[in-house]
Amino acid sequence: MAVSNTAERLRASAPLNRSHPLQDETKLSLKTTEFWAMVGVIVAILIASAISDSLNDVRAWTLVAAVAIGYMLSRGLAKSGSKYAGSEDPLNRDDR
Repeated sequence: MAVSNTAERLRASAPLNRSHPLQDETKLSLKTTEFWAMVGVIVAILIASAISDSLNDVRAWTLVAAVAIGYMLSRGLAKSGSKYAGSEDPLNRDDR
């Protein structure tokens, strides 16, 4: 009985063996498809405003701002609740 209690205490007090280091819950923004979709939509809006007569520059930049705001809100929601576990420069992290 005493041996099993001692073994259980050692098992309970042992640190968890993690096979991977602590990482962020979300990816770096440059690695997400949302970022590249936003860039593509902004490029498409600006090209359309240069080609089209019905899409003036004020409306095009308003659409670009709306897309950028939507992206920032989505990244904020994705990052909310996650703790940053990387180095000081997130671009130098290992690609895991």
